[in-house]
Amino acid sequence: MPRGVSLFPEIRGDKRCLTGYSEPARLHSFPARRSVGRIEVTPMADRGDFSTLSSPTSVELHEIPGEAFPCLTPDMVARIAPFGQKDRFDGGAYLYEVGDREVDFFVILSGSVDVFESDGHGGHALIATHRENQFTGELHHLSGRAVIVCGKAVVPTSVIRLSRPALLNLVTAEPDIGEIILRSFILRRARLLEHAEGGTVVVGSCRAGATVRIQTFLERNGYPYRCLDTDFDDDARVAMATFHADADSLPIVVLNGARVLSRPANRDLAEALGITERLDPAHVYDVVVVGAGPSGLAAAVYAASEGLDTLVVEAVGPGGQAGTSSRIENYLGFPMGISGQDLARRAQIQAQRFGARFAVADAAGRLECACYPFAVHLEGGNAVLGRSVVVATGARYRRLDIAEAEHFEGKGIHYAATSIEAQLCEGADVAVVGGGNSAGQAAIFLSSRARRVHLLVRADGLSTTMSDYLVGRIVQSPRITLHARSEITSLVGENYLSSVKWRQRGEYEFEHAMSNLFLMIGAVPNTDWLNGCVELDDRGFILAGYDHAGAPNGSPYATSVPGIFAVGDVRARSVKRVASSVGEGSVVVHSIHGWLAKNPIGL
Repeated sequence: MPRGVSLFPEIRGDKRCLTGYSEPARLHSFPARRSVGRIEVTPMADRGDFSTLSSPTSVELHEIPGEAFPCLTPDMVARIAPFGQKDRFDGGAYLYEVGDREVDFFVILSGSVDVFESDGHGGHALIATHRENQFTGELHHLSGRAVIVCGKAVVPTSVIRLSRPALLNLVTAEPDIGEIILRSFILRRARLLEHAEGGTVVVGSCRAGATVRIQTFLERNGYPYRCLDTDFDDDARVAMATFHADADSLPIVVLNGARVLSRPANRDLAEALGITERLDPAHVYDVVVVGAGPSGLAAAVYAASEGLDTLVVEAVGPGGQAGTSSRIENYLGFPMGISGQDLARRAQIQAQRFGARFAVADAAGRLECACYPFAVHLEGGNAVLGRSVVVATGARYRRLDIAEAEHFEGKGIHYAATSIEAQLCEGADVAVVGGGNSAGQAAIFLSSRARRVHLLVRADGLSTTMSDYLVGRIVQSPRITLHARSEITSLVGENYLSSVKWRQRGEYEFEHAMSNLFLMIGAVPNTDWLNGCVELDDRGFILAGYDHAGAPNGSPYATSVPGIFAVGDVRARSVKRVASSVGEGSVVVHSIHGWLAKNPIGL
């Protein structure tokens, strides 16, 4: 961004869309707009995945020109018509506004519609103009969440108007049209993410744990934002002065150049952005899936696709532990590899396409299993009712058992290696602790940014714990040094981590200057919230396949409480691999059908 150019001029403009619009609002550092075919768009890199610029690219989602803003054929428009109703808007009228939920889907019959996004300082900027046989919408139109763009008729405009349920019916009933719509929604969101110039701005030190937490939450939920680092960016200091923010209030999140949140919790941020789910406390779901890692997402896709009323409860955002993987290369069907976060986002869209709902930023706090339907009490105070519950809360990495570890949580210690953490490692030495695939993937990914990656394992080597393709890359990498038979003994630093000490078995202690340490060791199950409902093993993992008396209960995923199932890493004796978790999540739906058939709710 050019120096001396203020990011936050005076707040101006209509908070919905700019009225009296004549040309796109000026956006600092934006590329020039141009006309492509029948639409006006901002040129972006030719990518259609969800990743940020520094993340791996999903090759099969490279955009073919026109797919983000396609024109439907007259036959397709005619087939869409029965799913909706005709409507008309005067020039200057809004079809939908920023922040609206459950927004309708519009196919343009005549006239044109301008689509705007927030420019981050009170106004809005033109993204595209839809004309005859084109359609509005992006991913939040599919999910029903508050939309981040708005649409305004340029001239008197006739449309076919579909409600969100009607859109979902269309996508299922007309698969060729549905494929075009879903692909365009994905590509449009990818464009918004790639810009990183929208109306949500995070201001704070990129090293601070609270800033990383907020960025991770936004990334996990596919929400466009940009981050201004107060340690280096002059514009960050301008933002602090503009919004009267001091060091104690950081990080702040600025919404649409007007509203400021200071150190928001994930739940508060989700509510402000409109990505929370409006929950009806009296509604009883067929399936409540707790956890949106690979197993939970698979359960949601298969349950919803088979007509079950499905709700997914997730503390942060889709992905789980797999979402921290920069690239998974041995997952079936992705020969070029795929990041864990991309895989999770695709699965979420797939589940939403079939009608599943997602309640994010509200962790499960307690399970009530003595009643039927079961009740999952959320930490935000709400409760959701389900005829069946799938526990897919996974496991988290174990923390270091040394005195200084707690002090450096969020101040140099990381449990994920994504593009957010990688930017902190540019040109520096880092350490990764762990001998599994996640640690290997992290070491390889970070080696593209760091000067040197030190990989520490307690074992004599990697061959017994890590996939061979990862071992080969680590051995061949000039930037990765393997330290076998090693363990960390001490951490050094004041406000932030500054050096790490470790000892190789039988050797002296070494101290290395570094400010980032990545821990990917062990597995601690996320089962504290179960409130003693189901049987656990001595490590806290859920015992499945047997009832309270120890007798087989007919399903390897059924817990000791009938109607409550466990899949993925949280289940005792499960195989800790993404593909295995996906398999368990899909297969458990068969057992759920059997339970629901035998246990209807009496009304």
